Amino acid sequence: MLRARVIPTLMVCYGLVAQSPAPAGPVRLSLQEAIKTSLENNLQVQVAVETRNYTKASVLVSQGAFDWTLNGNASYGHSKSTFEDKRFSTGSPLLSGDATSDSKNLSVGVAKPFEWGGNFSLSYNPAYQSSTTNIVGASSSTTSTPYSGSLSASYTQSLLKGFGRQVAEANVIVAKKGAISADYQYQKSIIDLVASTESLYWDVVYAQRNLENKQQAVALAQKQLRENQIRVEVGTLAPIEVTSAEASVAQREQDIIAAEAQLANTKDALIRALYPSSDRPAGLELTDAPTLSHISTDEKGAEKMALERRVELKSARLDLESKQILEGVAKNRLKPQLDLNLGYNGSATNHDTFSPVNSDLWQAKNPGYSVGLTFSMPLPNRASKGSMAQARANRRGSELTMRDLELGITLEVRTAFRNVNAMEKGVKAAEKTRIFRQKDLEAEQKKYENGMSTNFLVLSKQNDLDTAKSTELQSQISYAKAVTTLEKTLGNLLDARKLEVK
Repeated sequence: MLRARVIPTLMVCYGLVAQSPAPAGPVRLSLQEAIKTSLENNLQVQVAVETRNYTKASVLVSQGAFDWTLNGNASYGHSKSTFEDKRFSTGSPLLSGDATSDSKNLSVGVAKPFEWGGNFSLSYNPAYQSSTTNIVGASSSTTSTPYSGSLSASYTQSLLKGFGRQVAEANVIVAKKGAISADYQYQKSIIDLVASTESLYWDVVYAQRNLENKQQAVALAQKQLRENQIRVEVGTLAPIEVTSAEASVAQREQDIIAAEAQLANTKDALIRALYPSSDRPAGLELTDAPTLSHISTDEKGAEKMALERRVELKSARLDLESKQILEGVAKNRLKPQLDLNLGYNGSATNHDTFSPVNSDLWQAKNPGYSVGLTFSMPLPNRASKGSMAQARANRRGSELTMRDLELGITLEVRTAFRNVNAMEKGVKAAEKTRIFRQKDLEAEQKKYENGMSTNFLVLSKQNDLDTAKSTELQSQISYAKAVTTLEKTLGNLLDARKLEVK
């Protein structure tokens, strides 16, 4: 369908959060400009943007399960005690003194779960432990080698249950597909808004042109009334003919009143859609008119295009893929838990300074290793079996939903495609009818002027012309709306309007 004006590519993006102020006076709008204004100001678009941002953030949440974790702990301890050993017979002191103990411990480690079902941890633990003993009348003693430490690492790998990227990363994969689906839902909100704006735009165009037709009709009726009045005055026409002409004028004036109300209502609806805030323009002047153009796509090609491009179907495919992944995870949970455990524990000999401790640890002078298997399996594993049944039902439900959606889209395309073809033929037929009605009226008026017709026939021809004009206008607007519906049904509406969603 041709448009009177086409603006450059419109970038619909995250920045659609600030509404454009409405102009103070009447606004002249092409269809493309109306769409642009609607996308900038519509609150539902802003809601869709935030919903998409929220869904995309869930990918980070899922990926966070595989982040490195840094942990640490530091402690200091001090204690002091006294002791006294008395003789059993006299009660005089044999041995007395005090003991002091100081300790400093540091623990630093990292841990990480991996996407293939493994878990790794590393811990570095230097320590200081010193004690001093003072005995009355004797020498004191202090720990000569207070520094020690350990370095440990462990890795656990799931071999059956929980093994593999498809299982361990299931939540991340599903979240990524959900983020893509959120993009499709955002595109759908834009498509729905564009289609709605176009429908409101054409409603106003219809109301404007319908009012013009009614004004032309009343002008014709008034002209006929004046001619009848002149004929009555000269005695060539009965006075009753003036009454019928006056009734025709009155009827057309009523039509104008109804057309004016319809125009005001449709303009209010369009202004409300374009400017949802209270700051709205005083009026609208629409510049585009519906035009007729032939749709070259065949019905089968249209069906194929719709099945490839409809965002609802793309979203349904992603949902099915997610359900298949979750079904695979549930199937994996039916397996028993079998884990391979690998461990390393290196220790340092007690030293009088800290530096040799690190040498012992990092050079593995005192290594220790361990390896083992851990097995567990619930009997009769009813929770996993129930989860598997639920996952299978969800996947099957998604398959049926997608199939139903495909059938529905195919029916929509066929209906929309045939409606456009029918409307196209209807526009041409209505145009011919209006031309013939115009010629018929002109011929009847000439016959009336020559005394070969009656006032009743002229008024009837005027009614026929008014009806033909209304039918032609309605067919043009219906065709424009049918084209919008077809382009939306094909998933081609944004491309047809030179819009790009990012």
